[in-house]
Formats: sequence, structure tokens, C-alpha cells
Amino acid sequence: MSISARLVDDFVANGVEFITTVPCKQLAGVIDEIETRDALMHVPANKEDEGMGLCAGAYMGGKRAAIIMQNTALGVTVNTLATLIQYYRLPLPMLISYRGELREPVACQVEMAVHTKAILAQMNIPTYHFHKPSDADEFDAILKYTFMCNKPVAVLTDASFWGGYGE
Repeated sequence: MSISARLVDDFVANGVEFITTVPCKQLAGVIDEIETRDALMHVPANKEDEGMGLCAGAYMGGKRAAIIMQNTALGVTVNTLATLIQYYRLPLPMLISYRGELREPVACQVEMAVHTKAILAQMNIPTYHFHKPSDADEFDAILKYTFMCNKPVAVLTDASFWGGYGE
């Protein structure tokens, strides 16, 4: 079973019914897998903060939701995370591709990587960093945690988790 299928299986097993995504090369397999699942409503978003608004609406409408996004746009979500997601204590699993580390081929990706973990820590958002495929064994427990405590949770997935940058 692929890592993408395992992650999506865990979303479904934890009652997630609504997922919004922003295009991402590293997360393309997960997005493709979501599209194959009848149990999931997939609504692509133009921007990450817009996607968080969609997730909040889905949750308030009685559906567990998740967002799939890149760390490079985390900065645009800070206000939405603080004034909507955290203020209203909404559970929001965020599966995030973590670009900008060693062997990153795109220089502009590096700048946000320098700030990603600090932003999440400053906002008191529990953050987990997946480096190797076996780290996905924790995803089910992370999803249970976010829905139990009504908090956003970030799961950073770096290039090594997905098999590298295709070197």
C-alpha cells in the first residue's frame, strides 16, 4: 500500500469527510488518492487561508475536515488560524509538505522553511515532522488527538518522507 493510500485511509478511519487542498507536487499522490474515495468530499482551494475557511464551514456543518497544503503559504494562514480555527477551538489536521530543507532544488522555498516551525510553535500548534515512511504509523494517533482536543495540528512531510526530490 502506498503512503498516500495509508494517510487517506487514516483520514477516513477517523471520520474525516471533507478535505480541501491546494496544489502541491509532493502531495499530488495524496490528492489523487482523495479523488478516488467516495467517502470524502474534496474541494480544491485557491489559497490556504481560503481552504481553512472551507474547513471551518464544513466542521460547523457537522463534518470533520482536513487541509492539505504547502508550508510556503503558512504565513498567509496566521490570521485565519488565530481568529477562526483557534478562537473557535476547531480541530483541523493540516497535512503540510515541508519544502526548503537539504537538497531543495528551488531557492525561494528555503526562506519559508526557516520560519515554518517557529510560526507553528509561536501559535502553540502541535507539530509533527515526518522524515521517513514509517513515521506515517503515527498519523492515526495524531488525527485522534486533534479531534479529541479540538486543536489544529500540523504534520510536516519533507521530501525524504516522499522519496526525495527525484535526484
